[in-house]
Amino acid sequence: MTSLPAGSRAARDVPGAAPAPLVVRTAELDPELLPDDDGALLDLLPDGDTPVAWVRRGEGIVGWGEALRFTTSGTDRFRTAEDLCRETLASAVVRDEVQLPGTGPVAFGSFAFGPGDGTRSVVVVPRVVVGRRGGRAWVTTVDPAGSIGPAPSSALLDPAARTAVVAPGEVRYAPGGRDPRAWVDVVGQGVARIRAGELDKVVLARDVVATTQRPVDPRHLLGRLARGYRGAWTFSVGGMVGATPELLARAEKGLVTSRVLAGTVRRTGDDDADLARAAHLAHSSKDLEEHEYAVRSVARALEPYCSSMNVPESPFVLDLPNVLHLATDVTGVLHERASSLTIAAALHPTAAVCGTPTDAAAALIAEIEGMERGRYAGPVGWFGADGDGEWGIALRSAELGGAAGDADDETAAAHRVRLFAGCGVVAASDPEAELRESDAKLEPMRYALA
Repeated sequence: MTSLPAGSRAARDVPGAAPAPLVVRTAELDPELLPDDDGALLDLLPDGDTPVAWVRRGEGIVGWGEALRFTTSGTDRFRTAEDLCRETLASAVVRDEVQLPGTGPVAFGSFAFGPGDGTRSVVVVPRVVVGRRGGRAWVTTVDPAGSIGPAPSSALLDPAARTAVVAPGEVRYAPGGRDPRAWVDVVGQGVARIRAGELDKVVLARDVVATTQRPVDPRHLLGRLARGYRGAWTFSVGGMVGATPELLARAEKGLVTSRVLAGTVRRTGDDDADLARAAHLAHSSKDLEEHEYAVRSVARALEPYCSSMNVPESPFVLDLPNVLHLATDVTGVLHERASSLTIAAALHPTAAVCGTPTDAAAALIAEIEGMERGRYAGPVGWFGADGDGEWGIALRSAELGGAAGDADDETAAAHRVRLFAGCGVVAASDPEAELRESDAKLEPMRYALA
């Protein structure tokens, strides 16, 4: 096994066998086998183990089963995970008939927000991956050498292999780490510390615990998110499920893209009113200040890896079903073949999920937030054997089974979901307005549970 950097811990789990060379085979599928529907890929997922997924507007990749699972923690959790994956995939026998991003061996990852809260980051290489991109579709199978299964084919898409998706039934909600009034007080503390000159911005998280009538089927959540929030990347890795509108990093053939979101207003449902809100958002000094911090932090982190960059002078307004965001797409040309995970690690945490300056914001979060974020607001996504891939931020998300209390009771955990939202706080922030914004950001997961 690869030697680990100081301050890092890792474990490797190969279900049912000791580590062995992998045989990876990708075959093309007739795209007509997949309906033209935003949730068609997710509809392929079987019941059983927690699925993996990265889907937007009907394109992307989904997977099931586990050929390999790595867990890492510590300050070098990203590099450790990448080293372990590279070591394993370097010895793999690969036959890829499609040669598109997302074909061949693919690893999905969900990483802890911070290095010191004890949460283990998770990286999974699925046994089966199905993908669609640009009018083409494919299936990949991953097997240990010596126990090779049947060749990848459309038989893996047989509906008879899947059980019916089950809705969670009645859902009850309760405060997580703090009740709403206590959270407003925490936001007020953040505003006071900013006005005292200790920092410029801090992002504070809020959690809510949902308890369901029936065990939670992640496929139900994913299908509703993919169809209801088409502009977001619907994801599932290691029990973290959500639909993030924020692309932390996409690295593909030497180009890198990062979509920065900061500055938010809730939609009203009235088109004329929302148009007026979008115009106000685009000129709001408070939201523009918050957005500028986030864009600046991304540009600084990307600069060492890029020979050239394009950073637009002003943001655009991103229209989502529940909120309007200020958004900026930062793009660059990589001067070295840095992997997508390396780029994501360099970017995390951005000012959009932590604050400015980063160290001061992280220290304030640890002092006043009053909750363990775990993998909320950490990088989530996928990368291939060549290092290219896509990483988002686990926003508008939930942790299946996650909450304090009867965490060791598996039956209770199957009925429990921990929902997250976060708000950027600057000197001009109003704590009551931030509470309303957090409610808006919880809407996607409440919708998914409906």
